[in-house]
Amino acid sequence: MKFFHKVYCCFLICMLVFAAEANANDGYDLWLQYNYIQNTDLQSEYNTLINGIQPIGDSETIKVAEKELLLGLSKMLGNDTQLYLGNESGNNLLYFGSESNLDKKILSQLKKECAQIQKDGFVIKQIQVDNKNHIVITGKTDIGVLYGVFRLLRELQTHKSIKGINIVDSPKVDVRMLNHWDNLDRTVERGYAGFSLWDWHRLPDYIDSRYVDYARANASIGINGTALTNVNANALILTPQYLEKVKALAAVFRPYGLKVYLTARFSAPIEIGGLKTADPLDPEVKQWWREKTAEIYKSIPDFGGYLVKANSEGQPGPQNYGRNHVDGANMLADAVAPFGGIVMWRAFVYSEHDPTDRAKQAYSEFVPYDGQFRDNVLIQVKNGAIDFQPREPFHPMFGAMPKTPLMMEFQITQEYLGFSTHLVYLPKLYEEVFEADTYRRGKGSTVAKVIDGSLHNKKITGVAGVTNIGNDRNWTGHHFLQANWYGFGRLAWNPHLDSKDIAEEWIRMTFSNNDNFVEQIKKMMNDSRETVVNYMNPYGLHHIFDTGHHYGPGPWVGNLPRPEWNPTYYHKADENGIGFNRTKTGSNAIAQYAPEVAAMYNNISTTPEKDLLWFHHVSWNHKLKNGMTLWDGMALKYQQGVDEVETMINTWNSMESLVDQQRFKEVQMLLNIQLKEAKWWRDACLLYFQQFSKKELPEGVEKASKTLEEFQAMKFPFAPGR
Repeated sequence: MKFFHKVYCCFLICMLVFAAEANANDGYDLWLQYNYIQNTDLQSEYNTLINGIQPIGDSETIKVAEKELLLGLSKMLGNDTQLYLGNESGNNLLYFGSESNLDKKILSQLKKECAQIQKDGFVIKQIQVDNKNHIVITGKTDIGVLYGVFRLLRELQTHKSIKGINIVDSPKVDVRMLNHWDNLDRTVERGYAGFSLWDWHRLPDYIDSRYVDYARANASIGINGTALTNVNANALILTPQYLEKVKALAAVFRPYGLKVYLTARFSAPIEIGGLKTADPLDPEVKQWWREKTAEIYKSIPDFGGYLVKANSEGQPGPQNYGRNHVDGANMLADAVAPFGGIVMWRAFVYSEHDPTDRAKQAYSEFVPYDGQFRDNVLIQVKNGAIDFQPREPFHPMFGAMPKTPLMMEFQITQEYLGFSTHLVYLPKLYEEVFEADTYRRGKGSTVAKVIDGSLHNKKITGVAGVTNIGNDRNWTGHHFLQANWYGFGRLAWNPHLDSKDIAEEWIRMTFSNNDNFVEQIKKMMNDSRETVVNYMNPYGLHHIFDTGHHYGPGPWVGNLPRPEWNPTYYHKADENGIGFNRTKTGSNAIAQYAPEVAAMYNNISTTPEKDLLWFHHVSWNHKLKNGMTLWDGMALKYQQGVDEVETMINTWNSMESLVDQQRFKEVQMLLNIQLKEAKWWRDACLLYFQQFSKKELPEGVEKASKTLEEFQAMKFPFAPGR
C-alpha cells in the first residue's frame, strides 16, 4: 500500500506541475491569443452564424487570411479546423474575397457598402443569398480583405454579437508605419526589450518565424509599413550584401501588406559610392541616388521609400554643402518618384550654433519652405517641439504648412517614460495630441485633421511610431507595453478613436473578458500616463532627465557642452521661481502658434496648468487654481504620482485570480520597480528644487530616503538603449 501511495502522490504532483505550466502565458501571442470562448450563448451564436468558410481568390494574402481565420475560429470555438473549410451546401457559409472576385448576387447586396470603402478598407456584412444566410468579408484589395478578417476575429475575441453584422471601415491615414531604431549589430537605440528582431548575420537564408508573427501582429492593427533601421543611419544597409537581406524580409512581409522602408544616410554617395561629395545639387550625386534606388526597386518592387534624418544631432545633410532641406528631400523624392515611392524627411532639427529656444528651431527651418517640397515628400514631425517628453504641447508646425503633408511621429518605446519597467498607456498621450486644436482654420482645426489630411485636403498622409519591439519573448519587455504598439496601430488607422475603447479591446483580447477585470484594468491603464507625468514632470516641467541614457531624474545637470542638452536649460530654477518663459517677454515661442493659441499661452491665467512651466517662469508663491502655492502644488503632484502607482499595485494584486500566474508575477515585479523609481523621482527632484524655493515640504509629502548628494552620485553606465 505504501508503494502505491508513493506512486499516486508522484503522479498527482506531476499533474499539478503540468497544470501550472498549461496556465502559463509568456505573452508571445500578443493580442492574437484567440482564447476559447466559454460563454455558451456566444458559442451558440457564433457556431450558428459561422459553420464554414469559402475563400475567393488564391493570392498569398488571401491564403494567409484563410489561415488566420481557421486558426482563430478553431481556437475560439473549439472545433476541428476542418469544420471551417466547409462547402457551399452549408447554410451559413462565411465568404471572403476582394470585391472584384465576389459573385454578382453577393455584390448586388454590398453595392452601398462597397461604395463607401477606400483602398485597404473592408466590409463585413451578413446577407442572404438563395435563402441562405452568409457573412461576407470583402474589400477593394486583398489586403483590405485581410484587415477585414482580423476585424471579424476581433469582434469574436471581444465577445461582441455578430447577428446582423454590418461593418464598413477604411483607414483614414495612408502610411501607417513603425520606425525601428535598430542597428546592424542588433543593438537598438532607445530599445528596452532586448536586441533587434532582425538577425542580419543569418539573413537572407534563415527566416525566423518571428518575422511572420511580427507581420501578422502589424496587419491585425492595420500597420502597413516598417522602416527597418535606425534614423542615425548606416550606409551599409544600401549595399548589395544587405539589400539581399532586406529583400528576404520584404518577401515575408508582403502577404501581410507590410512595406519595407529604409533609412538613407545622406553621405552614402561618399561612404559606399566612392564620390567626393554628397551635395544634393551635384549631377553625379543625383545620378548615384537614381541608380541606387532603381537597384532597390529591381530587387524589392514594392519598396516604400526612404526615411531621412539630416543635419540633426551630427547627422550629415544638405546644409553641409550650403543647401537646404528642400534641396535634400526633393533630390531623393525625384529618385523614388518613378516607382511610386515616398520620402519621409524628419523635422527633428536643432543646432548648437542657434542660440534661440530649441523649441522654435524646427518651425523656423521648415515652415518658410511650405509648398516647395515635391508631392511625394512628407515632413515627419514629432508630436511636440522638444523630444518625446511625458507631456508636451502639440508641435506648432502642425497646421502651419498647409501646402506640405506633415506626418506625425510618436514614440512607442519609452525613452523618457521609464523604459520598459514603467506601465504607461501611451494611446492616452497620442489622443491628447490628436485632439489638440491648432486653430489654423478656425476652431476645430485639430491635429488629427492635419494628420488625416482633411484640414488642408492632402493627397498623402502618414503616422509613424518609434517602436518598442525587441527580441524579448513578450516583444516589448513589459506585458502592458504591448498595448502601446496595439494602440498606436489603431490610432494610426483612425486618429479620431477613443483611447479608452482601444484599451478595452486590448484587455479583452490579451487578458480577459471578465467585466470586472476589464473595467478596473482599463481605469488603471487610462490613468497611468497622468501618473507618470505627476511623478516625473508635473505642471509642464520637461527634459529634466539624467544625461545620455535618460534613465531617472537629473535636474541638476548643467555641465554638458551644448546648452540645450542640459536640464537646467529647460527648468531654469532660481530663487524667484521655475519654468521656461516662452511668452512675448521670453523666447516668444508662442508666436509660432495660431493667434488664438498664442494668446492663451501668453497669459499665465489662461495657460492650462498642465503646460504652465513649459511657457512661463513662475514664482514659487504663485497661487494655483486649487489655492495652493506652486511649490506646495508641485510637491504634492510628485507625491500623488507615487500614491497612484501604489493604487496601480493594489488594483493589479486584486486581479490575481483572473490572470495567469506567469504574467501576473512578471507585471507585479515591474510595478514594484515602478513604485521604487517613482519615489526616486519624487525625492531627487524635490530635494534639488527645494534649494531654490527654500520652503518646507507640505504636509502629506514623504521625506526623502537619501540625500541630494547621494542621488546626484548615482551612475548608470550600462543603462539599456544607449
